Amino acid sequence: MNHQPPASATEIGSSEFDEPEAEAGRGATPDNLPRIDFATFVLSLSHSALVHLGDALNPINGAPDENLPMARQTIDLLNLLEQKTRGNLSGEEERVLQQVLYDLRLRYVEVSRPK
Repeated sequence: MNHQPPASATEIGSSEFDEPEAEAGRGATPDNLPRIDFATFVLSLSHSALVHLGDALNPINGAPDENLPMARQTIDLLNLLEQKTRGNLSGEEERVLQQVLYDLRLRYVEVSRPK
């Protein structure tokens, strides 16, 4: 079996990879999505955890949808991200990640307590 690494955008030669990156650098994508950066990524994961904690509405059905195992997995993923990026983040990126983790961990403990 021949395993080759995925082709890069340069090797593919497609402009579909060039435009979003160029637009993201200017602050918006063609679909008016937020700029892609580390803080946006962390906040996106945080929102997913909040949906699973039942604190944010599920975007699919518009109702609260508590799923503690998925919330825990997302929090663990953010923790892994913190460990793997330690020493490589800007001060602001580090603060965002630490604050999100702190808030989600507290909320997870609150929600997972027996009622």
